[in-house]
Amino acid sequence: MIQMDVRADQRQTQTLSPRLQHAVRLLQMSSLDFGLMVRDTLGKNPFLEPDDDIDDADDAERSELETGAQKEGDTFEERTTTAPNESADGGEESDRDLWLADAAMGNRRESDGETSALDMMMAERSLSMHLHSQLNTMQLGERDLTLAHVIVESLEDDGYLRTPLHELIEHVAMDPPVELVELQIALKMVQSLEPAGVGARSVAECLELQLHEIECVEMRALAQTIVADHLPALAARDVAGLSRLLDKPPAVIEGVCDRIRRLDPRPGWRWGSSHVAYVVPDVIVKKIRGEWQAQLNPAIVPRVRLNQVYADLFQRHRSAENAEMGAHLQEARWTLRNVEQRFSTILDVAQAIIKRQRHFLEFGPMAMKPLGLREIAEEVGAHESTVSRVTNNKYMSTPRGVFELKHFFSRAMVSANGRACSGTAIRGLIQDMIEAESGGEPLSDAEITRQLSQQGLVVARRTVTKYRQMLRIEAVGRRRRHDA
Repeated sequence: MIQMDVRADQRQTQTLSPRLQHAVRLLQMSSLDFGLMVRDTLGKNPFLEPDDDIDDADDAERSELETGAQKEGDTFEERTTTAPNESADGGEESDRDLWLADAAMGNRRESDGETSALDMMMAERSLSMHLHSQLNTMQLGERDLTLAHVIVESLEDDGYLRTPLHELIEHVAMDPPVELVELQIALKMVQSLEPAGVGARSVAECLELQLHEIECVEMRALAQTIVADHLPALAARDVAGLSRLLDKPPAVIEGVCDRIRRLDPRPGWRWGSSHVAYVVPDVIVKKIRGEWQAQLNPAIVPRVRLNQVYADLFQRHRSAENAEMGAHLQEARWTLRNVEQRFSTILDVAQAIIKRQRHFLEFGPMAMKPLGLREIAEEVGAHESTVSRVTNNKYMSTPRGVFELKHFFSRAMVSANGRACSGTAIRGLIQDMIEAESGGEPLSDAEITRQLSQQGLVVARRTVTKYRQMLRIEAVGRRRRHDA
């Protein structure tokens, strides 16, 4: 027979509060996303305000309040610390002065007359706008101009026309009905516009529309033949095969192929959406008095502060009826602490990294040392998971380039002499080998593995292949050049 009983069991477990969980999520955000979050909070929380020219604003506000207090025969300190239960006139007058002073500051911020950087940004110009403006300057009849505009509106973002012309006829209602030859003429008009190659229906046609940019007549004729009849061989970089088919020296074919590759297969991408995800460094590394030092990038630190006027007024008249405003004040203070702690942690981690990777800053990738999260965590007094979150989507600007903080971490690979070497150093060595190779006899991954072994670095061939791909270097067949 089953018996049931109830027992009280005490266990000690560690859990994260919702606010701490939110702080952890904010820590691993990129600076762009974190700035957007702070800006969103700034728009919702009445106790937060932009921290623009804080010193001048505070001085002006203090001067106005002190002047107003002296006119009333009272001191600034006495007027701003009057309790609510004191003289009703004095309390109301003090509140009024605080409100007027803050409003005056707000008006000065809004009417400073300075031009914002956003006001000076050039408006985006789409591909269709660019083409329409060119068509409008051409002396065309109304019917021809309308059909050309129809072609432009049918182009995709890369500039290609992938809708067959006979299907466009069904969507153009004109009297008399549009014929196919009219759309073909309109397409030729669009293909004559800039950028060259726009309106093409295939890659070959796109390249053919740009061949007029080749000045040499012989090279242009050879390029025309390659694009029209041997495009797969061009894509495969089969110089030897093209040389046999066209009965030309490999060096000539190589030169023509290089010239064709400088053409733009996606001309429409020069226009349209110009939203590029630029990498903004969180930390800037400079050498000051012989020592490498990390500094926060001021551009990524949100400039926000507590509106002390509102906070003082709320504390003076606080009651149980305005609990929601109390929550806003608590959130504002927590946001400011989070901003300070976030960037302080980023700076500490960055400084610990450059302390151990100073040889990389001096000599380049081959001087990169193996580095683990635990080593940095012990240095800054944080958990490894915290360091991992800090290095996620955070970037450091160095004289060697802009790198993600994770770039400086790699596991140790023991060489033949027992010394540890980082994967970054091996990638730098592979890149130097490939840059120094002969164009006619490039190094295969197996040969690179053999040369690394001769230097005491035992690395598998598949690891060499992985590192080469990480460096975005093509395979040996595509790196081969024909000099004769």
